[in-house]
Amino acid sequence: MTDTTHYDIALIGSGSSNSFPGPDLSDRSIVQIDRGVGPDHVFGGTCLNLGCIPTKMFVHTANLAATPAESGRFGLTSTLQGVDWPAIRDRIFGRIDPIVHGGEEYRRDHEDNANLTLVRGTATFTGAKTLRVLDADGGERMITADTIVLGAGSRPVLPPIDGLADAAPHTSDTIMRIDQLPASLAILGSGVIAVEMAHVFASLGVEVTLIARSERVLRTADADISARLTEILGERLHLETGFSTTSVRRTAAGVELRGRRDGADAVLEAEELLVAVGRRPNSDLLDVEAAGIDTTEDGRVVVDEYQRVQSGGEVLEGIWSLGDLSSAHQLKHVANHEQRIVRHNVLHPEALRRSDTMPIPSGVFTHPQVAWVGMDEAAARESGREVKVAVQEYASIAYGWAMEDTTGFAKIIVDAETTEILGAHIIGPEATTLIQLLIQAMSTGQTARDIATTQYWIHPAMPELVENALLQLLD
Repeated sequence: MTDTTHYDIALIGSGSSNSFPGPDLSDRSIVQIDRGVGPDHVFGGTCLNLGCIPTKMFVHTANLAATPAESGRFGLTSTLQGVDWPAIRDRIFGRIDPIVHGGEEYRRDHEDNANLTLVRGTATFTGAKTLRVLDADGGERMITADTIVLGAGSRPVLPPIDGLADAAPHTSDTIMRIDQLPASLAILGSGVIAVEMAHVFASLGVEVTLIARSERVLRTADADISARLTEILGERLHLETGFSTTSVRRTAAGVELRGRRDGADAVLEAEELLVAVGRRPNSDLLDVEAAGIDTTEDGRVVVDEYQRVQSGGEVLEGIWSLGDLSSAHQLKHVANHEQRIVRHNVLHPEALRRSDTMPIPSGVFTHPQVAWVGMDEAAARESGREVKVAVQEYASIAYGWAMEDTTGFAKIIVDAETTEILGAHIIGPEATTLIQLLIQAMSTGQTARDIATTQYWIHPAMPELVENALLQLLD
């Protein structure tokens, strides 16, 4: 019979939940169970290894690579002399991998973690407070805990398309570590990961075909933003909209995708294929049903506003969840915030804090950048409130002239009477930075009138885009 070890706290995952242990928990025994992420099950979570951080390092490189192609309108002549993919890849992971290995060693061996036991393996529930952990060598151990914090994350989805799995496509887990750039890349999907990867590989000289089942890319964004990005990407790369993929197969030349478009059969070909149609929570890997944990139709663990796990619609005492496992947003800044909430609530059960008190922003690091917070225009109008909408083009501000930007704009939606900011949406250079002005206002209760009229706005700087949009709303 396998021995059972009891701990005060069982922590599952090593992404945002890796910030959970600390000096104020040194009097509690903690086991951190982590299967890792990706093909090699590395420590540190998706963001560090496979998501936000390496992708943005690739995006910045792509931005530099794309600059020569855009220099002509400034009266400059420049060319991209070459792309050394191994050097790009190794520079990025040469920085990330030592951090990953150092983080695991710190948790395993450092004196700061004397009360913590790191276990590498796959945890599954066998009861509400009981876990079975299988390691890579087939070893098994049983663990019980008074408090369990679930931060097991998510993984890429492979849709049920005939032949897709057998075609061995890349996902975001693998595409960034390939040995060499393909001459052509088909990207199945049109959401955040798809449009970011399309920018990266197209900028580095790969012939990219982006395959969208709908008529627009980035459908979660405001309709005007989505339409503008669709237009721009359609000019930068091969954009296939309204394409429903029915089968995929490997060929001598690469991959072949068959599908339907405009009611007719169609075939697309590329040397390599990246599938980026979304991610699913790892609740099934945890076998959360064995603990009686509620899940949504798409597999998310159900939590309340304090991040307490639910069972039969009631709080399952002592079990908490955070990040992609339970959040519909699948954003690192959300996971980090939820981790801080869970940590406080575990330490201070008499003074619980809610996790749902702030508007949640999103940023997409394609080219151009896209960012938004709050309601889109359709949702604002459907809310029953009387709203006002302002649209300000980059081309109408002085710094927009300097950049020769002709496609970017900001869109701000407010309550017509109070000027409460209901939503903000930006597409264009530094959109993910400019949106923070509006995130702050919405989070602190400032209205459009407040932030437009109670401060100086530097001229001729990019924030004038936001200022001028706000001033429209005060007319």
